[in-house]
Formats: sequence, C-alpha cells, structure tokens
Amino acid sequence: MRILLATDAWRPQVNGVVRTLENMTQAATALGASFEFITPDAFPTFPLPTYAEIPVAIPNFREVARRIDASGADHVHIATEGPIGWAARRYCLERGRLFTTGYHTRFPEYVRARTMIPQDWTYRLLRHFHAPSAAVMAPTPSIRDDLTRRGFTAVRVWTRGVDHALFRPRPRCDLGLPRPVFLYVGRIAVEKNLEALLSLDLPGSVALAGEGPVRERLARRYAHAHFLGPRFGEALAQTYASADVFVFPSRTDTFGIVLLEALASGLPVAAFPVPGPLDVIGSSGAGVLSEDLRQACLGALDIPRQAARARALEFSWSESARQFLGHIAERRAVLLNQTA
Repeated sequence: MRILLATDAWRPQVNGVVRTLENMTQAATALGASFEFITPDAFPTFPLPTYAEIPVAIPNFREVARRIDASGADHVHIATEGPIGWAARRYCLERGRLFTTGYHTRFPEYVRARTMIPQDWTYRLLRHFHAPSAAVMAPTPSIRDDLTRRGFTAVRVWTRGVDHALFRPRPRCDLGLPRPVFLYVGRIAVEKNLEALLSLDLPGSVALAGEGPVRERLARRYAHAHFLGPRFGEALAQTYASADVFVFPSRTDTFGIVLLEALASGLPVAAFPVPGPLDVIGSSGAGVLSEDLRQACLGALDIPRQAARARALEFSWSESARQFLGHIAERRAVLLNQTA
C-alpha cells in the first residue's frame, strides 16, 4: 500500500510526533507499505508564536493537491491539525477520498497553558477537523476514551514503540552529579509542567536534558537544577542508563515516548497518574504514579531496573506499524463493502 502522509511536524523539529512518524514508517516499510510525505520544508514558514523554534508552514493548496495527485497514493493519512493538515483535509473532502487522521497532541491543554483561550473552544475546532476522518488514531486507551467522551468518533488506538537496541541497560557512567540522579528528558516548555519537578525537595540531583523556550527562565529560578542541553543517540541513551529515576511531570502528553526510552534503558519512572503514564506504566511495577510527585520519585528508587526493561519490551515499532496499517485496511474494507 502506498500512503501519502501529510504532517506539520517534521525535521528539524525534535518531538514525539516526528519520532513517531519516522520510526513507524520505517517499520511499516518492512511490512510492505511505502510512503510519500508532505512536510513544512516544501513551503514558506513562520515561527510559531510563543515557540519560535517550531516553524509553521504556509501551504499553497494547489501545491498540496498536486503533490497528493502525483504521489499515486492509495491512502491519505493526516498526522497533524496544522495548516498542512487542513489543506490535505480540504483536498480529501473535495475529491471524496477516504482519509485517516492522527491525534498526537493535546492542543487544547497546550493552548490553555499559554493563552486564555478556553479548552472547550479548541476541542470544538478539533472535533470539526477530525469528524470526517475514517479513523482517528490516538496513542492510548485513555486518550481514546477521553476523545470519545468529548464527542470524537471512530477513535482507534495506535500505540508507540522504542528502539530496544539503542535504549538498553548499560554500565553507568559518571554524570558528574551527586546521586541519586532524577532525570527529565524532553522539551523545556511550559506545558511540560517542569516546575512540579523543580520545586521538589529531593536528595541528590535533578537533571534536565532538552531544549525549549523556558529553559533560561527556569535555569535562573531553579539554580540547583542541572540543565544538560539536548542529547541524542548514544549520548542520550547513556544518560538514561546512568540516571536513577526518570521523572515525567507532564499532565498533558498523549503518550510520552521518553517514558519508553527510559524504561528500555532500565530506568524506573515517577509520574502523575494521568493519561500517558497510566497507559505506559499502569500496574506493571515499572514505576510509581502518584499525585505526590516527591513520593513517586523516592518510591521509584526501589524499583529493580530489570522491571523497567521488561515493561519496555512489551512495546515495539513493528507493533505500532501493524496497528497503523491495520486501521487503514479496516476502514478501507468498510468503505468497499458500503459501495459494493
């Protein structure tokens, strides 16, 4: 099957959406699928307000339509609700083409964290965007159920994976920090709720690996914390494996691929009991979920590293790809039966 994937999130952005699309499509290619992409690098862009590191595309609809036509794709999947996503949606509706969509980001919560726009307004817009979709692919059962309660239809679970070879238990290196080391990896942004971690009275050290628009402000306010900057590949994998607890303070992530990277590295997790951690950690014993984040951090110190690794082995990009392709095949079969 040849799939046209339209996305507003793409390299050089570093986030869960980009990593999901890169890794899943690679795994799906091994299962016989092929992909064409429409991404922001094909159009002029402008910096996203309040987050200048993210370029927002200004797509030309005729060019989007031309690219979809030229792709010869059997199916169109719209990954994001940005300008490229809206243009691809318009194309499919005008041509009467079946399409699926992805729900990667809780934009209503993100927008509310940065502005005074009520969440209900943004959810109303997102319901409108996804309403014609043959299947709205959400990363976890918790997010699926939440979207269904909010009036979204045809929501299917599309899980995430992790590179078990790269992210694995390794001999710990000296991070140059007093132990225990409580590590966060991800964007340094307001929606990540990092102050819930930085304000804790914890033994040892708090370390944050990543970059983002509030890094300088947080570094000034929380001088005790260690901001390691962005890390990738082997350096990132070694950092995970050398810490003692992975702390995930976000309340708004739909999944949190970094959770799987930490677990695969043998690093137990401390987090709030919210969607994402509830689905990834659950009752596996690979982490501690509590509204008392300090208690979760201290409790996670007692979790065997092999328990974290065992939980991560239950997730793979191959399974993610199988689910993605399966949802497309299911919806296309339904349409075929309806038109027969």
